[in-house]
Amino acid sequence: MGQQLLIYSFVARGTVILAEYTEFSENFISIASQCLQKLPASNNRFTYNYDGHSFNYLVDNGFTYCVVAVEVVGWQMPIAFLERIKEDFTQRYGGGKAATAVANSFNKEFGPKLKEQMQYCVDYPEEINKLLK
Repeated sequence: MGQQLLIYSFVARGTVILAEYTEFSENFISIASQCLQKLPASNNRFTYNYDGHSFNYLVDNGFTYCVVAVEVVGWQMPIAFLERIKEDFTQRYGGGKAATAVANSFNKEFGPKLKEQMQYCVDYPEEINKLLK
């Protein structure tokens, strides 16, 4: 994936991860999960920096969208990614399917979408900047 700027992402309902994607097996996966346990339930955005990575969360209507990025990326690309994923996930599963899904049940369906959106945000940063303005 390009320069490995966005390295891990997931969608969760509460603390249950429904879909996730990464090409790595490092400790940021457990750190992201630990942060998920501590996030307030209110709709908001949160970013935590740790060990050269930013852990970016978007909480919306009981669902949490997360992306871990290399810290030097800044905030624009991760936030744009989270907004795109939220929109895509809500369109696909907003009718109730996600409300009762079990852990990792959307990995096969939505994991490739996470990968695709991560790649898009890395490949087309100028489009992302336009979206944010």
